[in-house]
Amino acid sequence: MEIVYSLLFVLIGFSLGLIGGGGSILAVPVLVYIMHYAAQVATGYSLFIIGITSLIGAFAFLKRGDFSLEAIIQFAIPSVASVFCVRKYLVPNLPDVFFSIGNFDVTKQVLIMVVFAIVMFFSAITMIRTGKNVALKNLMWDEFYKMPFRVPALMLLGALVGLLSGFVGAGGGFLIIPVLILFARVPMKKAIGTSLSIIAINSLIGFTGNIGTIAIDWKALIVFSVLSVIGIFIGMYAGKFVSGKKLKPAFGWFTLVVGVLIIVKELIIK
Repeated sequence: MEIVYSLLFVLIGFSLGLIGGGGSILAVPVLVYIMHYAAQVATGYSLFIIGITSLIGAFAFLKRGDFSLEAIIQFAIPSVASVFCVRKYLVPNLPDVFFSIGNFDVTKQVLIMVVFAIVMFFSAITMIRTGKNVALKNLMWDEFYKMPFRVPALMLLGALVGLLSGFVGAGGGFLIIPVLILFARVPMKKAIGTSLSIIAINSLIGFTGNIGTIAIDWKALIVFSVLSVIGIFIGMYAGKFVSGKKLKPAFGWFTLVVGVLIIVKELIIK
């Protein structure tokens, strides 16, 4: 089984390196359903693994100058504050059982995984629609960019993404990139580098909120992260020969199926 676990974490990094996202979409289900970690622990571990892997991936963009420092500051500051508070104060204090319907208990585990599945649905739709080259009304967003309330709106979105990322242990790249392109008018190439930087900052600082609230197996966590980093290098190399854009819709459909399976597992098959 150790070989299977290793390959899965390499695959997590591979998806980040090849298509620029999807790592956390794989990490949490692997940790919960295959390695049998509790949802709270799995989402915390996912933040660390995705944070380290995104940081490595971001270096290539940072070296080329393909990032927007202004967008990182405006988006990351409220996002980091939000994700840290969620991991430090909200998630640990959720009740173990919210309510019961007959013999079915809505537990913390069920809530986290169902919300995670919903996030997967939105992520899947984003990847599938991206593959179809959905046109944007650029003129409308250019006008919005000139408005004085653009920065507060961007900061509010950063806080909301941080809240969601902290709760489900996801990097949130599928939300961050559209926000950067539409609200901050960051070009696509810079948006990817900026997004990876924000994911790394969010995830790693968010993970520190877990210290003292969950038991952390540092040895296992570092091994998972190293395997994922190996995967991102393989994915970045494979990207020279295979178009990540062409694979995004297929990965989107895969994500949709996994999301459905999580809903079935948590709400139907107990």
